[in-house]
Amino acid sequence: MTEENKAYGAEQIKVLDGLEAVRKRPSMYIGNTAESGLHHLIWEVVDNSIDEALAGYCSQIHVVIHEDNSVSVEDNGRGIPVDMHPTEKISALELVMTTLHAGGKFDHSSYKVSGGLHGVGVSVVNALSIEASAEIKRNGKIYRQSYQYGAKVGELEIIGESNSTGTRITFKPDPEIFTETTIYNYETINNRLRELSYLNKEVRIFIKDERSGAEDTFFAEGGIKSYVEYLNRKRTPITPEPIFVFGEKDLVQVEIAFQYFDGYTERLFSFVNNINTREGGTHVAGFRAALTKCINRYASDDIIPKSLKEKMSGDDMREGLTCVISVRVPDPQFEGQTKTKLGNSEVKSIVESVCAEKLTIYLEQNPQEAKKILIKVVEASRAREAAK
Repeated sequence: MTEENKAYGAEQIKVLDGLEAVRKRPSMYIGNTAESGLHHLIWEVVDNSIDEALAGYCSQIHVVIHEDNSVSVEDNGRGIPVDMHPTEKISALELVMTTLHAGGKFDHSSYKVSGGLHGVGVSVVNALSIEASAEIKRNGKIYRQSYQYGAKVGELEIIGESNSTGTRITFKPDPEIFTETTIYNYETINNRLRELSYLNKEVRIFIKDERSGAEDTFFAEGGIKSYVEYLNRKRTPITPEPIFVFGEKDLVQVEIAFQYFDGYTERLFSFVNNINTREGGTHVAGFRAALTKCINRYASDDIIPKSLKEKMSGDDMREGLTCVISVRVPDPQFEGQTKTKLGNSEVKSIVESVCAEKLTIYLEQNPQEAKKILIKVVEASRAREAAK
C-alpha cells in the first residue's frame, strides 16, 4: 500500500467518524429524534434549494413524499458540483453527502447568505437515513450516487443526459434513530413550504404526497406582504393594505410588512435567512424601536394632546398589529435556548434606520392611514390607563 493510499484510507476513516458522531448523538444536529427532528431532515434539504434560489439560480422546488415515507427534494438550481475535489480526491458531491460541515457556504463566494440550520447540511440527513441517493443534472449529463447510513454504496455514475441543471436528493429516515415515528405529516410540511414561498417570492414550490394523492403549489408574488394579508384573512384590517419596508445596509437585507387590524393582540413573526426566530432578537428590537419613534414623531401636539401622548407606550403602538420581519444576514449569531434568537448587535441599528426612514415617508404620504393608526394607538393607550 503506498503512502498516498494509506493517507487516503485514514482520511476516509476520519470522515466516517464524523458521520458516526451524528448517528450517536443525532439531537445535537437536528434538535431531537421525535417528529420535529424527523421533519428537520426535509428542511435541511429544502434549505439547500432555497439557498440556490437566493443566489439567483433556482426557480422551482419539488417535494415528494413517497408511499414508503421516503422523501425526494428536487430543484432546478446549478446542481451540486461533481468534479474532483482538489484536496480530498473524491467528487465534490460525495464530499458534501458524506462529510460533516463540507459545503460551499462558509466563505460567501458561492452564497452571500444561507439558511440551513447553522450549516449542518445534507450529510446529516444522509447519516440518519437507511438509504439515500443524489441525482445531479450538470454539464449536459445526469449523475447518480447512492448511500446507506451516510456511507457511499458504489461510485458516482453517469445514468443519462440532460439539457437542464439541478439536484434531486432522496432519503429514507432510519427507524432505529427515529424510534417514535418515521411517518411524515403532510400538514407540517405544507405549512413550512407555504411560509418559505412567502419569504422567497421568486420560488415556486410544489408538494405532492403519493400516500394520499394530496398536492399543493405555492408561489407568492407579493412576498411577505401577501403573507401578512394571509395572516389577517379572518380579521378586519384598519388600513387597506399592509405597509411594506425594504432596504439594505452593510450587506444586511431588511424586509418588513405589517398591518393593523381591529383586535388587541400583537402577532409578530420574524425570520433570519428563512429561519424562524421564535424568540425574536435584535431585528425585532430594531423594528419595535423604529415603530415607536416614528409614531411618536408623527403624533404632533396638534394631533394628539400632550398629556395623552406622554402616556403612549410601545405596547400601545403594537396592539392589533400583524407583522412579518425577514432579514438576510451574512453571519447570523443565534442565541437562546433553542437557538432561535438573533444576537447580532449591528442588526438592531440597521433594521431601525431602514424602517424609520421608510415608515416616516409612509406616514407623511398617507395621512388618512396614519390617522387611523394613531386613533388605534390612542384607544389602546386609553384602555390601558382605564384598566389601571
